[in-house]
Amino acid sequence: MGVEQVAKQGRAAERVAPALEAEPATSGGDSACTIRVPWNPSSVSLVRRSLVEDLRGRGVIAMTVDESEIVVSELVSNAIRHARPLGDGSLRIHWKVKAGVVEVEVTDGGGETVARPAPRTVWAPSGRGLRIVRSLAHEWGVSHDRHGHTVWASLGGPSRRRSR
Repeated sequence: MGVEQVAKQGRAAERVAPALEAEPATSGGDSACTIRVPWNPSSVSLVRRSLVEDLRGRGVIAMTVDESEIVVSELVSNAIRHARPLGDGSLRIHWKVKAGVVEVEVTDGGGETVARPAPRTVWAPSGRGLRIVRSLAHEWGVSHDRHGHTVWASLGGPSRRRSR
């Protein structure tokens, strides 16, 4: 998956070795994956490639794979830009597939701002990430705990999770 290649890039990648962990399938063919990557901009492409390869391997429809790729890129980029890493210097990305619905979540160490879509502007050079997520996801939300926060999105249909 290219994980070993990313582990050789840059000092941050040396501190946190990216690891892809496939969680066991549950009844009904549900399955999930978790990847921990360095809190580093180069991790965005690793996560994107890993997610796409996994979803294609599971037979998820192409449109949902494409939308998931865009959403995970935005969520990881936002975590790197606006939040802190987890205690070990990483981000945790988790995704699961159930009945063709993909739920992606990115967990970071929290930040100074609350994750929410920026107001609509024509000339701003940034601030469109969560608006893109909102437009592609069937549902999305943010959960907080003492270690940070998790931004999640459901693509291809509704999730069983509700934003709080």
